[in-house]
Amino acid sequence: MQCFPLAHILAVLVLFLSGCVTNPETGRSQLMLVSPGEEASMGLASFTQIKQQEKISTDTVANARVTRVGKRIQQSVGREIPNAQWEFVVFDSPTVNAFALPGGKVGVYTGLLKLAATDDELAIVMGHEIAHVTSRHGAERTSQNYAIAGIGALAAFGMEAKQVDPAKRNMILAAYGIGSQVGFALPYSRLHESEADSIGLRFAAGAGYDPRAGATFWRKMAAQGGQKPPALLSTHPSDADRIRNLEQLAPRYMALYEQSKARYQ
Repeated sequence: MQCFPLAHILAVLVLFLSGCVTNPETGRSQLMLVSPGEEASMGLASFTQIKQQEKISTDTVANARVTRVGKRIQQSVGREIPNAQWEFVVFDSPTVNAFALPGGKVGVYTGLLKLAATDDELAIVMGHEIAHVTSRHGAERTSQNYAIAGIGALAAFGMEAKQVDPAKRNMILAAYGIGSQVGFALPYSRLHESEADSIGLRFAAGAGYDPRAGATFWRKMAAQGGQKPPALLSTHPSDADRIRNLEQLAPRYMALYEQSKARYQ
């Protein structure tokens, strides 16, 4: 019988004992095995690659709009994120999307600018994306993937040491892979989206943008149609749940919006 590798046991133990932090936005406990410096470096590398692969818009109006809204949300965050070098870039593409990466790198596609008719709606989207960064959702997902892989490796070595039949071993590991995604990774992904919706509304309101635009914009997104996976298999909440949540959250931030709006008039 094979000896169970001590190094693998220690690696998995370290994985679980070394990385709990508190989400600075919500107070929720997070597994975090990626340092802020590593996270910012990955964000910068990804953004550099995207700028090389995607067409950058030269539309001065679109660029001025995104920068104006982005800088106000940057101020609304209320604290500097680690290793931030803020940059707001418009990409010339019909894709209805935007993103933010660690290090303060934000991209918005012209397709989204057409759908987000007002700065209020644009601020909702950019606030949401920046909220993912301030909450370190990307690093948390990476850390969770490390943990899932570590447990899977530990199980595989354990079954190999016990000489479990290879076919049965593969079946168990496949079931573990599916179960860890459906029962753990995907629910956390939906939680991240809901957190970013709430935090993003606060950022937008604090920048003087109307939080009621959240539900308005997502009704437009829902009307875009397209086939979507069942809720259990989705990385995002359903459109109906998202709109309902945004409608319920907006009144919470109206006083902040009214107070902040006066600074920009």
